[in-house]
Amino acid sequence: MTRVLVVDDAKFMRVKIREILESANYIVAGEAADGEEALAVYQKIRPDLVTMDITMPVKNGIQALQDILAFDPKAHVIMCTAMRQQRIVLEAIELGAKDFIVKPFEASKVLEAVGRVTGT
Repeated sequence: MTRVLVVDDAKFMRVKIREILESANYIVAGEAADGEEALAVYQKIRPDLVTMDITMPVKNGIQALQDILAFDPKAHVIMCTAMRQQRIVLEAIELGAKDFIVKPFEASKVLEAVGRVTGT
């Protein structure tokens, strides 16, 4: 079973992603509300996949992506973005993010991205 860490500062977005993933039998092993918490939870649970919001307080998704990849170069991170953040998404992909999904989330698009990254 693929274990996922869901990172978003908005609780309702974390709930939405959790519902989508769990409906497809993925395990949401942890959640975080900012990039700093994301790194701490990642180090503790070592998930197979991370969904990472870009815009968050304390530490944004780009910084958290870099921190997670510095800790685990093989980490699989999918960035979550609003349409207007294309430049930032390209930066995230260049830094090592594996894919991205666009808000508002469509279940089929989320599951397609997760499947591409995890091979499931």
